[in-house]
Amino acid sequence: MSKTVTIVGIGPGEQGFVTPEVSAAIARATDAVGYIPYIERLPARPDLVCHPSDNRVELDRARHALDLAAAGGDVVVVSSGDPSVFAMSAAVFEAMETPSAAWADVNITVLPGITAMLAASAAIGAPLGHDFCCINLSDNLKPWDIIERRLRLAAQGDFAMAFYNPRSTSRPHGFEKTLQVLKEECGDNRLVIFARNVSRPDQTIRVVPLQETTPDMADMRTVVIVGSSKTKTVQHGEQKFVYTPRYYEVDV
Repeated sequence: MSKTVTIVGIGPGEQGFVTPEVSAAIARATDAVGYIPYIERLPARPDLVCHPSDNRVELDRARHALDLAAAGGDVVVVSSGDPSVFAMSAAVFEAMETPSAAWADVNITVLPGITAMLAASAAIGAPLGHDFCCINLSDNLKPWDIIERRLRLAAQGDFAMAFYNPRSTSRPHGFEKTLQVLKEECGDNRLVIFARNVSRPDQTIRVVPLQETTPDMADMRTVVIVGSSKTKTVQHGEQKFVYTPRYYEVDV
């Protein structure tokens, strides 16, 4: 009996971005637990039992995975990107705060994946080449006041920033407020990258000065990267790359 839970990240979309370690874990699994679109990305296999579930049921999903493993399963818990970046790793450990005797001998492993922000950064150059932070703009699990405070402090600290979950139909105003905060704190001295469906065939990437950004440039399939004040472009033939220098010159 396996009694294992392996929490995996299957990258942003392109199959080549799935690590060999994650592919091997999926190939030997008896059960796969995850959000419906992520389960649909797994290679079909007659001996793999899939347990897709809707969004916002992460704790139920985590408990189900632990129960399946306790019954002898070799279970993969599937996230997109990296499982520890706004994904299922934290949910599994949160579920374990309410222990079950049945889970006592379940072996748990986390395998990293390539996140959308790293894939987006690579696609345009190296905008995350110096200090940066990553902020989830969804206020489903934290209040807007906390998000705004973090945005202002990150801007004042001159970090490059990567934003997940920028704008959904249920909360379209959050990204509008985000842009307002950034324009107040940063002026016109930032480049903003909108990477939609990164690594997929219909990938689109736009680079826009902060002052020209509008809320409708992002949706839930978009990763937004805001450069620091030092982020710049460099031309190479017909290609234009965006990068943040490794050094930091202090303006005098």
